[in-house]
Amino acid sequence: MPLIDMAERAGVRIDGGVRANEDQIVVLPHAVVLLDGATTLQPRARSGGWYAECLGDYLRRGLNKDPEADLAEVLETAIGTMAEDYELKPGSSPSSTVAIVRWTDDHVDSLVLADSPVVAFTIGDVHVVNDTRLANLPRPSSSHREHLREGGGYGEEHLELLRSSAAEVGAWRNREGGFWVAEADPAAARQAIRAGWPRDQVQSVIMASDGVSCGVDDYGLFADWTALLDQASDEGLHSVLDAVRKAEATDPDGKRWPRPKLHDDQALVLIHFDDDWLPDFLR
Repeated sequence: MPLIDMAERAGVRIDGGVRANEDQIVVLPHAVVLLDGATTLQPRARSGGWYAECLGDYLRRGLNKDPEADLAEVLETAIGTMAEDYELKPGSSPSSTVAIVRWTDDHVDSLVLADSPVVAFTIGDVHVVNDTRLANLPRPSSSHREHLREGGGYGEEHLELLRSSAAEVGAWRNREGGFWVAEADPAAARQAIRAGWPRDQVQSVIMASDGVSCGVDDYGLFADWTALLDQASDEGLHSVLDAVRKAEATDPDGKRWPRPKLHDDQALVLIHFDDDWLPDFLR
């Protein structure tokens, strides 16, 4: 079994208050699953964190039942069974991103649904498995981002604009030309981004929620994923989380980096397959 290291940290509510982490990491003997539950903006008994935790359990069962099953089929069954068990309805269910990395003696497979990337470092190359469909949607007409860029800050007006923007974006959920996410429609699993590599070529794999990947994709704290891996290897995974949080603390009103809330939940996983390429903290 490869060596696995993890780091997690809860974010804050939209109003800056404390809340539980809605990211989930599930570790199996032959796989790791990372889920990022979507923040619920409307009053609802079930949150994105609840959904991510439950879906993680269904995925655990499916991956354990058949360790070599097609990953999209495992996810499709998990979403469908959960929706049936809890009577979840498309369009009104909480939701979550999904990232899966699974390995056998010969191969490493990955699946990504929505914006929780997987990055594989093979001999001489880097492979970013990323679902950019949500990021590529047209900007909502009543954008909370513009409000923040203009110095409006994280007040009640921001929350109302965020709800309006979320409603516009939500109309594109799990439909052609929009974006795909784990919710109550099992067919979304068939739209996941897939990639795989021979195991003897894979040195390390990173999995991240967008509360961490923003350090590469949005903030430019790390020049690329190799730079993030270097920091994680030299100073530990929590140093990566710290770097993102410190950067966000310098932008308390979201003016430089418009985002729904000051700090998002963070989840980061580092899987090492090559014993000759281990960072010092894992030796």
